[in-house]
Amino acid sequence: MTGAMDDATRAPRLFDRADLLTGAISVAAIILFVGIGSAVTSQTLHYYLGQGNAVDRTLFVALCLNIALILFGWRRHHALVREVRVRAAAEERASHLASRDALTGFLNRRSMADEGAALIVQANRRGKTAVALMLDLDHFKSVNDMHGHAMGDALLRAVASALDDILPQSSLRARLGGDEFAAVFLFDASAPDVVDRIAERIVSRMAQPFEAEGCRLHVSCSLGIARSDFECPTIDALMRASDIAMYAAKKSGRNRFAWFDQSMERELQARNDLENGLRVGIPRGEIVPYFEQQVDIATGRLEGFEVLARWEHPTRGLVSPERFIPIAEETGMIADLSMSVMRQAFTAARDWDAALSISINISPWQLRDAWLAQKIIKLLTETGFPASRLEIEITESALFENMALAQSIAGSLKNQGVRLALDDFGTGYSSLAHLRALPFDRIKIDKSFVTSIHESPDSAAIVTAIVRLGESLNLPVTAEGVEDDAIEARLRAMHCAKGQGWFYGKPLSLVGVRRLLAERGMLRARTLDEDGETVVDRLPTNRRLAG
Repeated sequence: MTGAMDDATRAPRLFDRADLLTGAISVAAIILFVGIGSAVTSQTLHYYLGQGNAVDRTLFVALCLNIALILFGWRRHHALVREVRVRAAAEERASHLASRDALTGFLNRRSMADEGAALIVQANRRGKTAVALMLDLDHFKSVNDMHGHAMGDALLRAVASALDDILPQSSLRARLGGDEFAAVFLFDASAPDVVDRIAERIVSRMAQPFEAEGCRLHVSCSLGIARSDFECPTIDALMRASDIAMYAAKKSGRNRFAWFDQSMERELQARNDLENGLRVGIPRGEIVPYFEQQVDIATGRLEGFEVLARWEHPTRGLVSPERFIPIAEETGMIADLSMSVMRQAFTAARDWDAALSISINISPWQLRDAWLAQKIIKLLTETGFPASRLEIEITESALFENMALAQSIAGSLKNQGVRLALDDFGTGYSSLAHLRALPFDRIKIDKSFVTSIHESPDSAAIVTAIVRLGESLNLPVTAEGVEDDAIEARLRAMHCAKGQGWFYGKPLSLVGVRRLLAERGMLRARTLDEDGETVVDRLPTNRRLAG
């Protein structure tokens, strides 16, 4: 390898020496031609005028050699000029390729940084403001997954063409990678509505179908906007601010644009702190199970618990799942988090009354894992918790992404004796096909309907319809969000099977749930086997099942 590199570097030096030698010979040949040519011409004239002898043959041969050398030098010069042009064109082409995205012809990230910096200098000199637009396509991955990467590339070219039509001609346009685009241009700081109109046109166009390779493809975009006169004096700061605004637009529901403000940066910093804390906290066991009681509405008997995740942060205290579960799902940490909470819950519930079950909600992200059922079964085996006492809750919306995979996971769990519940029924598509496609054992009514059952006739009608549907399909129904005795009485009159909510008590920690079960005599005695392992054998004699 080193020898090849030496040859590559040595060749241009040898080539330059050959050019220098050729040039020197050509110059010498021209000088000799002038001297010899004048002598030959003078002798020839004198000979024809009868004033001298014929031209010396040696001198004539020397003249011919000079002419040959001059022709050789001229041809060599012509070849060198042509080669210089080829080299210059190749360098220009290489420079263009190095600064451009090969797929769209837009600038790449590095060139955008260089040219953007120059544009900001120009903005300051002309008294203008630079604005950066950061665009990310929504659901682009679905196009790649469904139609292949060639179709995805065709879509990116169509998007670039659409941006060309909308953005000002003087704007810098770049594809930063994947499905992320950026544009920077100048505008009058007193007229930001110009930028708003451009952003509105971009968002509107991205939401319309694109024709690519004979297919109609549907995407949308999230667009972030930042301006240089709002604490973004450099191109790096401007691009970063527009990127933060783009993620804020995506978080707000996608298919929209958002201007950057400082609160977005503070929110992003807080989110990053939580994300970093999660990466450390999950292995440390800081995410712990809490248990919400599930009660038989007719008898008041405690029948089990739903497992909820809580973060016992060493400095922040108890962090609610609304703050960290979305981050865990976005970053892919939800699988480790869920398995950690399951393991703790299974271990804690081994010595509970055998009539008590635990319910665990599975994230839609986890249903993308073809090995999810095997992982849960492995946990059950390792902890010794009976599969028949576990109920897995799956939300309606999670089923639409990959019904075939969901059926496979559900079938594997059912074969081991795990029960399945359709969670948040009524909030999604509420398709009866779900109840037929998967072997559910229970329906759960979303708490948004239950808590408003007295104030909203529509909610009351929905709850009544779901309870009757469960009766007709022989599927018991659990109502979430039971917050007072009036709601419980209404559900009892409907013959709803189970209820859960703050009316029966707040979610309990591991210590709290053991205290509750001990008071009710629902903990089985633990003994040690001959190997020193804990064995759960029977309930104490003072067992009480009253709720």
